[in-house]
Amino acid sequence: MSNYDFTFKVLLLGDASVGKTSFTKRYCYNIFNPSERLTIGVDFHVKTIELHGRKIKLQIWDIGGEERFRFLLPTYCLGANAAFLLYDITRPQTLDNISEWTNIVRQKGGPVPIMLIGSKIDLETPQRNIPREYGIQIAEKHNMNSFGEISSKTGQNVTKTFEVLTELTLEKMEK
Repeated sequence: MSNYDFTFKVLLLGDASVGKTSFTKRYCYNIFNPSERLTIGVDFHVKTIELHGRKIKLQIWDIGGEERFRFLLPTYCLGANAAFLLYDITRPQTLDNISEWTNIVRQKGGPVPIMLIGSKIDLETPQRNIPREYGIQIAEKHNMNSFGEISSKTGQNVTKTFEVLTELTLEKMEK
C-alpha cells in the first residue's frame, strides 16, 4: 500500500537561466546557489507535503530550457499532473516561448493546471523589465490557472506558489 494519497508529476519549464533549478532547490532543500549549473536534459526532485489532510508526493521534473533539449519536452509531458512556466522579470525575451511551452504541455499532458511564474523579483530594483501586470495578462491570455512571482534567492513566495499549484492539481483530481 502507498504511503501517499496522491503522487503528482510537476513540470518546471521555461527558457535557459530563468531560475527553474534554483526554484526547485529552494523549495525542496531550502538552498540557493548563485552559480547554479545548466540543467542537461532533466533533473528530478521529490518532496512530500501535507495539504488539506492529504499526503502528497511531488515528483518535480526540472527540464533544461536550452533549445537543444526542446525535442525531449513532449515525452516529458506525458503523465504530467501540473506545470510551472517560468520567466525572468529582468529579461523580456524569456516570455518569447511561453506559447510554445503551453501548447506542448496541453497537447501531451492534457488540461493540467499551469502556473506562470515571474522569477528573480529580488532583482526588481533597478532591473525589472516586465511589470507584474504584464505577467498576469500573459497568464490570462494563455488560459493559465494561476500566476505568481518568486525569488529563489530570498525564498519569497517559493513555498506559496508550490502550494497554490498543488491545490489546483488536488482540486482537479478530486472532481
